[in-house]
Amino acid sequence: MRNILPLLALGLLTACAAPEPQTKTLREAFDGQFLMGCAINVDQSSGRDVVGDSLIVRHFNSIVAENCMKCELIHPEPDRYNWEDADRFVEFGEKHGMTIIGHCLIWHSQCAPWFFVDEKGDTVSAEVLQQRIKDHIQTIVGRYKGRIRGWDVVNEAILDDGTYRQSPFYRIMGDSFIPWALACAHEADPDAELYLNDYSMAKPAKRQAYVDLVATVQASGLRLDAIGMQAHAGMDYPDMTEMERSMQAFIGQGVDVQFTELDVNALPNVFAAGNENAAVENNFEYNQRMNPYPDGLPDSVQTAWNGRVQALFDLALKYSAHVRRVTVWGVYDQQSWLNDWPMHGRTNYPLLFDRQYRLKPVMDKYLTASAQ
Repeated sequence: MRNILPLLALGLLTACAAPEPQTKTLREAFDGQFLMGCAINVDQSSGRDVVGDSLIVRHFNSIVAENCMKCELIHPEPDRYNWEDADRFVEFGEKHGMTIIGHCLIWHSQCAPWFFVDEKGDTVSAEVLQQRIKDHIQTIVGRYKGRIRGWDVVNEAILDDGTYRQSPFYRIMGDSFIPWALACAHEADPDAELYLNDYSMAKPAKRQAYVDLVATVQASGLRLDAIGMQAHAGMDYPDMTEMERSMQAFIGQGVDVQFTELDVNALPNVFAAGNENAAVENNFEYNQRMNPYPDGLPDSVQTAWNGRVQALFDLALKYSAHVRRVTVWGVYDQQSWLNDWPMHGRTNYPLLFDRQYRLKPVMDKYLTASAQ
């Protein structure tokens, strides 16, 4: 997902001192259970966000690239790659001894426009797209071979009703683009873990579609290590019972799971009730009614938000034998993409650290349990 940090906030960050450290850290709280990860942006990997960096280094043992490895940024033209930001991201993780995750290789959104057309602007053939996918994946994965633990190879390929998203990848190659992408990534780095990543994974039809896809991939002898269950949650979604059923189904199919992109939207759902849509291309005109808490959450809403966070972490702990990683999508509230999606200008509170860079008390029970 896209993140936009206001320039004013950037200036303030460099002037702020880091908050007093907690006695226990998140990575210590879940040590031996799963990796505690976060998505980091280029201001953090470059050292410009000194407060964010202090929290990342102290509390997390895994990082994922928020935007700098997405196609439109890392591969904007057929014969040009922008390595600077991606290199800094990897170097940041190595410097601090973190498990590094690459995100993402094939995604219909934030994909460079040239990827699907020829020099005349006509849609390319399946054979041409296949070669472009291979070149793109093997160049990027090959550059970081042995340095990145795992890759979100294909992102958001299936819709909530269980049908394939009609992306350019699908329209040109059909569903073969997914096993092809996995094969290309494995060839480039045979030791790297490979993941499929998507949102709304608690939806039964989507769950079954991914179970079937995993079975197809396995029958082809391809490597697939885990399903990334994007934990973009809200106050009325996902249904935690269905979320658990999806975890059970994927684990039963022989792959691990991981909670990726975790945040909990505290604001009213702009979409229909129960709609877990996280497609970044959605955009609505600002409506004050959908931004009811510009000065902070009321106690009742904060309590409900705490319950949603705890439900997700309790699920991860219950299945920790098969949960490789829990990754929050950002570090502190003001940097979250949910402040501006799907409606620009909203003030949201979706992450584990607040606007004063303090770890929220909702995590206290996990810190306390780890100390016993």
